[in-house]
Amino acid sequence: MSTIYDVPADLLINQVAKELKKEKKLNAPEWAKFVKTGVHKERRPEDTEWWYTRCAAILRRVYIDGPVGVNSLRTLYGGKKDSGSRPEKFRRGSGAIIRGALHQLEKAGLIEKTEDGRLVTPKGRSFLDKTSFIVKKEIPELAKY
Repeated sequence: MSTIYDVPADLLINQVAKELKKEKKLNAPEWAKFVKTGVHKERRPEDTEWWYTRCAAILRRVYIDGPVGVNSLRTLYGGKKDSGSRPEKFRRGSGAIIRGALHQLEKAGLIEKTEDGRLVTPKGRSFLDKTSFIVKKEIPELAKY
């Protein structure tokens, strides 16, 4: 059986995002069209389906790092804010986006909240492993391992 560690992250995240959108497990909020993903960004995302990609990336991160909280994910999705001629300074990512994504993933049954943080449920683990198997099958050089 294949796990998420056997396939490249970018290919897995793209495939998981497609599956989440196809199965209608998540819905992008109305404000997602207009919002930046953090104070360190200058513009909103160019990809119109960025919500599903972010949810897939968060699901993968919780699988790997779990149990995690919102603040650790904010740090992960943060970046350097351009201050013009002054030195750049690190800023955390948007907490509302991460909380919204986590709530939707919990509602879909892929993540559960515990005292220590959020963990992937057996259903979520199975979903990610099956998707990684699909990705592994599509790439000939990975299929032989």
